[in-house]
Amino acid sequence: MVRVSVVCCLKLLLLLALGGVTMHVPDAGVLAPLGPLRLDGHLSFHDVAAAARDFGNRCSLMPAAVLHPGSVADVAAAVRRVFQLGERSPLTVAARGHGHSLLGQSQTAGGIVVRMESLGGGAMMRVHAGADAPAYVDAPGGALWINVLHETLKHGLAPKSWTDYLHLTVGGTLSNAGVSGQAFRQGPQVSNVNQLEIVTGRGDVVTCSPDENSDLFYGALGGLGQFGIITRARIALQPAPKMVRWIRVLYSDFASFTEDQEALISADETFDYIEGFVIINRTGILNNWRTSFKPQDPVQASHFQSDGKVLYCLEMTKNFDPEEADIMEQEVGVLLSRLRYIQSTLFHTDVTYLEFLDRVHSSELKLRAQGLWEVPHPWLNLLIPRSTIHRFATEVFGNILKDSNNGPILLYPVNRSKWDNRTSVVIPEEEIFYLVGFLSSAPSASGHGSVDHAVSLNDKILDFCDKAGVGMKQYLAPYTTQQQWKAHFGARWETFERRKHMYDPLAILAPGQRIFAKASLPMSS
Repeated sequence: MVRVSVVCCLKLLLLLALGGVTMHVPDAGVLAPLGPLRLDGHLSFHDVAAAARDFGNRCSLMPAAVLHPGSVADVAAAVRRVFQLGERSPLTVAARGHGHSLLGQSQTAGGIVVRMESLGGGAMMRVHAGADAPAYVDAPGGALWINVLHETLKHGLAPKSWTDYLHLTVGGTLSNAGVSGQAFRQGPQVSNVNQLEIVTGRGDVVTCSPDENSDLFYGALGGLGQFGIITRARIALQPAPKMVRWIRVLYSDFASFTEDQEALISADETFDYIEGFVIINRTGILNNWRTSFKPQDPVQASHFQSDGKVLYCLEMTKNFDPEEADIMEQEVGVLLSRLRYIQSTLFHTDVTYLEFLDRVHSSELKLRAQGLWEVPHPWLNLLIPRSTIHRFATEVFGNILKDSNNGPILLYPVNRSKWDNRTSVVIPEEEIFYLVGFLSSAPSASGHGSVDHAVSLNDKILDFCDKAGVGMKQYLAPYTTQQQWKAHFGARWETFERRKHMYDPLAILAPGQRIFAKASLPMSS
């Protein structure tokens, strides 16, 4: 009975604050009259449990309400009202895209979750494909990248840079970085944005670009939602190919694997997408290195054995149109001739551009059918300088990890020069650095497939990096104290903190990142 009363009281307080009702609340005193908050959408309470879950499935912060905005004005009005309530109010606001955060970053305890996908309809997208200026699409912050792709392909265009998984929102990936195998030549997604519309922590709607309100523009890109909610983004486009030659090869030598990758990302004439995977399988039999990859393989594909060695898979694509297939074949042949992979492991297939970009979704559907998608995902994503990647690999793949059966291990290089250093994203200082992603799933409660096991391995990797001076930076960092965040940002912390005080002075936004706490709430340090 007491629990129900507390929940009802929370809902009542929210309705008072956001709906403008004036009435007495038991043990809460008399609240001053508040003007009504007129919404095109609506507030709901029945779906708060769903808003307290995310892809990581390891953290659950229960909000008091969920806002389903019908317009950008709804987002601004809600944030503005919370700002007007002042620092004594415990209310915070978390923008939730597709809920793909790993440790509650899109959640808020007792606050308001803004369901950004309510603003993601295709009718709200505008593609500019005229000859008078470079092509772009204006996309809502809540639009899924897969829907942006569908819309731009109608005009024969597509964004330049992607994430591996397209069922994420525009605002969500731009608040982090947005990295995939195109980043070595196009940069991450945050390097391919021309303009943003942002609702700040004061409830102001601000249009910003490199030339207009540039401090907010660069701060919000990779800013972890700390300075505003991205409600619209103008994304650069380029002509979209119709087809993709999709290639995978294996290496047994790490030095050859990394040297070939680095040569490819540094060349003028190269592939359009380059990623690498680490395969640790002590049993010697490989049966999953081509998951979601369906070429017409020779017989030896199903019989290839690793002899218990750690192997490295290089994945590449070459874009082409059907009428240029012969040219593509020649170009691919020249590029492959320069690589030192195991010759018997060359497999390739031709798929549409859409099929390749949406490849992870096919795997998702299979995992969902097996009940293996909505399980904990204790992922660890690191950015490792080129100068220490060999030392890192020797210890982590040679000693700490015994297998990679619970999820893929990504490892591929990118060029720092393609990343705009004015954004909030923190990366290693060297020109070439590696993205290393341990994308573990934890389908069981104990043993090898448990969260505890995966987290223990992650901790060992992080401990090694710290003691060995690897110089890594975490991507999608799950830090829980401000001291950790200060160390993460280093010399850039002062700028990050200044922007927070300027654009979200009450620390209303993105409390799940655990960087700043609202004045009325405690914060670890």
